[in-house]
Amino acid sequence: MGHAPIFYCGEEMRSAPEKLKSLVRAEVELLGYELIGLELTGQGKGGALLRVYIDHVDGINLDDCVQVSHQISGVLDVEDPIKEPYQLEVSSPGLDRPLFERDHFERFQGSKVRVKTHAKIEGRHRFTGVLRGVAEDQVLIEEDGTLHRIAIDLIDSARLIPEL
Repeated sequence: MGHAPIFYCGEEMRSAPEKLKSLVRAEVELLGYELIGLELTGQGKGGALLRVYIDHVDGINLDDCVQVSHQISGVLDVEDPIKEPYQLEVSSPGLDRPLFERDHFERFQGSKVRVKTHAKIEGRHRFTGVLRGVAEDQVLIEEDGTLHRIAIDLIDSARLIPEL
């Protein structure tokens, strides 16, 4: 059926379905890479985009992305977890690395981050500040001397802010 995307709302970074994550994770790890996360965006008129972020201790280059893309494409074509047309993009996490899971927030404690939520917290959706860690199921962000507690399940997207 070719590449087909997942359900995603607008440009939000909602999590992909668990079955899809499991399929992709198995293939990425089989090739010796770390799956950082999946994004599904733009479902609708132009089709969707399935973006797969991978990493490796030696870094990621174009050949790595091509190899993982071919492997994932084959499995997705056979398993067909996505029922509509989509484009597949495999990428390194880059300097503005996305944070998807609890351990990502723990690993990058002390870094500057930008977080967007799908529900208002303290009357807003966007927070930018220093990641102070995770307590229970909340990400702690210090912004201008104020510590914000954001439930992990309310986060649509979180990215590191590169310090240049």
